[in-house]
Amino acid sequence: GGLIKFWLEVSREEQYRRFIARQNDVLKEWKMTEEDWRNREKWKEYENAVDEMLARTSTSIAPWTVIESDDKYYARLKAIQTVISYGSEALE
Repeated sequence: GGLIKFWLEVSREEQYRRFIARQNDVLKEWKMTEEDWRNREKWKEYENAVDEMLARTSTSIAPWTVIESDDKYYARLKAIQTVISYGSEALE
């Protein structure tokens, strides 16, 4: 068995674009709350927490794979490629 860990990283600008898009889409507006906007104001604190979490929990047997996720298609492709790579290595 094994563990593959992904951190999907979204830029502040892309997060803002996604928030606005959700807010303006009647089918997705339910996903947004005032809490999302309040938490966004703490961007730097979240960045620091993420850096610390990655540093403390990444190990040689279970490293984090950080994927830049501004482009959802690229992020999905990278995640699939990583899973395939780990699976191929396990079969060797």
